[in-house]
Amino acid sequence: MALAPYRRLLKIPGVPALLLMGLLARVPSTAMGMTLTLHVAVALDLGYGKAGLVTMANTIGMAIGSPLAGRFVDRHGLRPVVMVTTVAQAVFWSCAWALPFPALIGTAAVAGLLALPVFSVTRQCLAAMVPVAQRRSAFALDSMLVELAYMAGPALAVAGLTMLGSAVTMTTIAVATAAAGLGMIVLNPPTRSPDELEEQSVKVPRRQWLTPGFVALLGTAAAATFVLTATELSLIATMNNAGQTQWVGLAVAIWCVYSLVGGFVYGGLSRGFSPLVLIAFMGLLTIPVSLVSGWQWLVVMLLPAGLLCAPSLASTVDVLSRWVPSAARGEAMGFHGTALLIGGASSAPIAGAVIDSSGPTWAFVLAGLVGVAMVLAAAPFWPRRPAQPVPTLPAPTPSPPAEPTPTPAEAHESVTSKPPPLVDR
Repeated sequence: MALAPYRRLLKIPGVPALLLMGLLARVPSTAMGMTLTLHVAVALDLGYGKAGLVTMANTIGMAIGSPLAGRFVDRHGLRPVVMVTTVAQAVFWSCAWALPFPALIGTAAVAGLLALPVFSVTRQCLAAMVPVAQRRSAFALDSMLVELAYMAGPALAVAGLTMLGSAVTMTTIAVATAAAGLGMIVLNPPTRSPDELEEQSVKVPRRQWLTPGFVALLGTAAAATFVLTATELSLIATMNNAGQTQWVGLAVAIWCVYSLVGGFVYGGLSRGFSPLVLIAFMGLLTIPVSLVSGWQWLVVMLLPAGLLCAPSLASTVDVLSRWVPSAARGEAMGFHGTALLIGGASSAPIAGAVIDSSGPTWAFVLAGLVGVAMVLAAAPFWPRRPAQPVPTLPAPTPSPPAEPTPTPAEAHESVTSKPPPLVDR
């Protein structure tokens, strides 16, 4: 593995600032779900059932709002969308702690609909700023930073709720989100490369890119988060049942480190792999985790599948950036975010039901089998050769130099001797 791909990537103007901004902006975003859950269940003392209703409303809002925000970015640019969503998040999180439960459900749904699109925007801007040949390294590094954000955000939320209370924690999220939005507005990274700016005024019909192959790609992305969410729940349940709850945090942290290592190695390889291959193997390698108990052995058995976490997610974004025209990339990234949400949201109740009825051992098996099954379902619709986005505008071609007018004899010779012109494809 070579570090050269990352060195070349970080030398691209604007890329280090974009990645740093994406990391810092994602930390408060990853803390929001845990904050809502603990606020309702513990601070309001309404239980985890009602807490689940609030987080579900927020998740549904995000699933709907993600592609809408991307479409508005495609049409109107980054700054207007970030301004509106930043204000919406600042208003909600600054007063959410004081809202009664019925109002909290409705406003949480609206806040999800108007969520700051930091995940999709960061990837969209990376695709615009980084040449195609370097995007795999860029998205691998971005996936690693997302892993770091998920390691920090929920932990900070738990610490804030238990030590400072809901009001301080939610107000801090409001301030941090406003700062993140302001940073995105000031940085204003490009959403299209200079070569893609020609498509700025061209409306791209969805049928050009919303194909069965694209839907299959979304299915594989959902499969990845299904496997990851079910694995996390199964890991926690196994350790709780064995009386090893005190080691849960360490086990999850080690699992995250596996993902970071895998993403780092994958981004430095000379060539990538199809999401179908990576996610299928991640599912298959999750099944044997069910054969062991004890947190030490669980951590060891999670190593192979854990190494594929970040590469699997990075590969789906890389393929999407190659398949979709730049003029629709924001909306497509939004759909990708929705697919990730759907995979995780559907996994939690399904895996939880299996854990309650049959135990966490079978939940590991379920996670792996569902991941493989979704990949197999997507495979028939996958393009048989690498797909490229269809350009929405023809590239300008220079006018040929003027030639002298041929004589009648020369004209006759030209018509009879020259082959017909080739069609430029």
